[in-house]
Amino acid sequence: MARGNGGVRRSQGVPNLFIVLALVAALAGLVIYVATSSNTTAGAPATAATSAAKPALGPLGDLARRTPGDPLAAGRTDAPVTMVIFSDYRCPFCAKFSRDTEPTLRTKYVDTGKLRMEWRDFPIFGDQSVQAAVAARAAGRQGKFWEFNRALYAAAPDKGHPDLPPDRLLAFAREAGVPDLARFEQDTKSPALLQEVRNDLNEGSSLGVTSTPAFSVNGHPMLGAQPVELFEQRIEQSLAGLS
Repeated sequence: MARGNGGVRRSQGVPNLFIVLALVAALAGLVIYVATSSNTTAGAPATAATSAAKPALGPLGDLARRTPGDPLAAGRTDAPVTMVIFSDYRCPFCAKFSRDTEPTLRTKYVDTGKLRMEWRDFPIFGDQSVQAAVAARAAGRQGKFWEFNRALYAAAPDKGHPDLPPDRLLAFAREAGVPDLARFEQDTKSPALLQEVRNDLNEGSSLGVTSTPAFSVNGHPMLGAQPVELFEQRIEQSLAGLS
């Protein structure tokens, strides 16, 4: 497996539709930015074409599930913007997003009812990635998914992939405040939770996701632990497209 810029790439033959769409979206954004900058420099007002509302959904369409009470989601089910997150617990760039970017987006958009975050497991770094994903869902059965998620990523190294044996996953569950640790350990062996992880992996693969983290913001693909300003820009553009 080769490490990419802002993400970790998985070597496989799945058509990389996600990256193609991300590049198209980025190019479109660059064209708009250049055109807008030129108008501003010349002192000319924005035209009707440049100020027109954008479509609410990007080329990936609506990937949100909006399941009430979903422990792997944060924010209102009817939030105008949804961010679907494909992530791996052994990915250093996913940890960076969790520590550096996610808290700002939660405060600014999730807590104000504008954004809903929905988690998707995309374990690409071996059995420990899969087991960590199952363990997080086991914590979620007791209402502690995001606490477990944050505890694990907070302890992740800046580079490389952390070692996540069962005893360490149990320690994260304890740190996250999972009330029944015996039940947690039993649930980490749940075939149903394992299948949920596999379902997420299949969904991401069908979209062409090959690296983590990967995001869909109202259908607009984004790749890697990008600066928070770029996520804010995309969210604001999606909100503007709804007016």
